[in-house]
Amino acid sequence: MKVPKQKAINELAGYKVDVPVSDGATGTIVSISGQICEVEFYERKPKLHTLLVLADDQDSVMEVVGTTQKGNFICFIMSGTYTFYRGAMVKDTGKTIQVPVGEAVLGRLLNVFGQSVDKKGPIKTDMRREIYAQSPRLAQIVSGKIVYETGIKAVDFFAPIPKGGKIGFIGGAGVGKSVLLTELIHNLAIYHQGISVFAGIGERIREGKELYDLLEFNKVLKNVALIFGQMNENASIRFRVGFSAVTIAEYFRDAMQKDVLFFVDNVYRFVQAGNELATQLNLIPSEDGYQATLDSEMGSFQERIASTKNGSITSVEAIYVPSDDITDQAVQSAFPYLDSIVVLSREVAEAGRYPSVDLLNSSSAILDPGIVGRLHYETALEAQKILKQYADLERIVSIVGEGELSNENRVVYHRAKKLINYMTQNFFIIQEFTGKRGVYVKRDQTVADVGEILSGKLDHYEDERFLDIGSLDDLVKAQDQAGVVKQ
Repeated sequence: MKVPKQKAINELAGYKVDVPVSDGATGTIVSISGQICEVEFYERKPKLHTLLVLADDQDSVMEVVGTTQKGNFICFIMSGTYTFYRGAMVKDTGKTIQVPVGEAVLGRLLNVFGQSVDKKGPIKTDMRREIYAQSPRLAQIVSGKIVYETGIKAVDFFAPIPKGGKIGFIGGAGVGKSVLLTELIHNLAIYHQGISVFAGIGERIREGKELYDLLEFNKVLKNVALIFGQMNENASIRFRVGFSAVTIAEYFRDAMQKDVLFFVDNVYRFVQAGNELATQLNLIPSEDGYQATLDSEMGSFQERIASTKNGSITSVEAIYVPSDDITDQAVQSAFPYLDSIVVLSREVAEAGRYPSVDLLNSSSAILDPGIVGRLHYETALEAQKILKQYADLERIVSIVGEGELSNENRVVYHRAKKLINYMTQNFFIIQEFTGKRGVYVKRDQTVADVGEILSGKLDHYEDERFLDIGSLDDLVKAQDQAGVVKQ
């Protein structure tokens, strides 16, 4: 039997299908398993991805995703499951999921159906797009050759982002992926004044609310469209919300010819949602227990995030690493699509250095002298060299102490330590919690500062003085004001 309370639950979540269904084909639910429904149609048949609703409750929604050998239709339940029961009559809306596009969605918080959930009323636009589309053809795609400055030293120096490319923040739970991603939203929205689209896939409700309030507080919400499929939602919602978000970004790129910043938190939750649905469909798993269709599902999402001659989509993606195992198949499936990789380390986070970037394992495809410039390229190579030496020396120091190092190795050890400390930074978005004012450091300044550290001109400063500063100018000012005696 239908549960009346579910209608109120659906309305609270914003699930409504505002399309006529009186002339649609009718069918009957023959089985239900979790969030999977099997529907039998006798006459007219629905098409792939069309939405079905219960005849007696049009807020109860399903999406057609396939067929069985018997000719019945497999559907994902896109709303609460309590209203569904065997024998219930369903109707075909003849429509797929469509979301509003254009400037009307900026400053708004939407669900997978493109409906507002920010209590600011409906989205005032007649322009809508289906969330299913082909990725751009290879001839249309333009490769990024311009560096997108973020103001975050560790990112700009070791893993610069190409305009129109993709960067992934990769790490386990609690190492700062969401904080780093949110800081990027803040910096790019304020210093570059671009249009941003945020896809919250499996986002915690608390984090989503904090992000919304933070963007509003910093007066950058007007340039951002947020689309959430939260952690408490059905797997089918979390599996589709990324496509709703990328559809909005594509419209800004293609129709309005804008450069778009596309943020995803979290790509792993997209994979996880697909795995949940595959399990309920009784599909045979592949590597690590993930669905056999993992790579194709990841490709259908990632390949739409591309730049063309009309405009660019620069993607910043947080990728959760389960059990801190970076070899996990879900994590590895995203790697081929990334231009830059920022690995966040639990060991660095436990040492109290933020952002907790693993400087040696972070990389970028555009760290090339023809793109970032020869000075940046050569300085980065020298920095990587000294960090590799530091990794070896650190093991020796941890066993026998620093006193056993040669004078030459001791110099290398301390320069590397200064460099590591220099890459820490205070963020704008958490300055209310830390009491330390956030800083934005230009890429050219970062390159020049690293060159100063590596040259030995700052060897007389204590290593700890480089923690949580902006540029080296801040170090000198702080040193002069405190009157600290040099080593």
